[in-house]
Amino acid sequence: MSDPVATARVRDRVVLRPRTDADLPALAEALAGQQPSSRYPFRWPLPFPVEQFLVRPNEQVAWVAELDGLPVGHVMVGRVTGAEAALFAATTGRPTEELAIVSVLFVALELQGTGVGGLLLDTAVAWIREHDRLPVLDVIQSHGTAVQVYRHRGWTVVGEMTPPWMPDHEEPMLLMALPG
Repeated sequence: MSDPVATARVRDRVVLRPRTDADLPALAEALAGQQPSSRYPFRWPLPFPVEQFLVRPNEQVAWVAELDGLPVGHVMVGRVTGAEAALFAATTGRPTEELAIVSVLFVALELQGTGVGGLLLDTAVAWIREHDRLPVLDVIQSHGTAVQVYRHRGWTVVGEMTPPWMPDHEEPMLLMALPG
């Protein structure tokens, strides 16, 4: 959406609230609808149910952006686990219990560019800061728009990693942190 007034009107009507199980079908649909243009998630179709992508074992809290009663965006904050945990701890100089990862951030295709994603990201970062943790995230380099948005918002690259599911021809995934 390039009209700033229309963008503000949409953003003003969006309600952010905790995600519920009842939101999962609409979120799965929104995720599938935006995937061809964003390439997020990178592997599509997923090799497991979409609900397992949305709801993760390391999850601490998750929110949806709701517009006119319909979930149109999502973000999750979780504990840093797996191979990323050691890398984030080493590159940030902080133990993993002082970190929290922003994940599963997306907005329905028709609402991209309206600031809804920024509202979700800001909500996740505020929760992380309220819990005295450092916000971290991972992003695939070929998701250039996402990388640019994070950098514009002050996120810095602290490392790289190549997950086992990433094809050899792809650049490593960036590990980012939000200092301050």
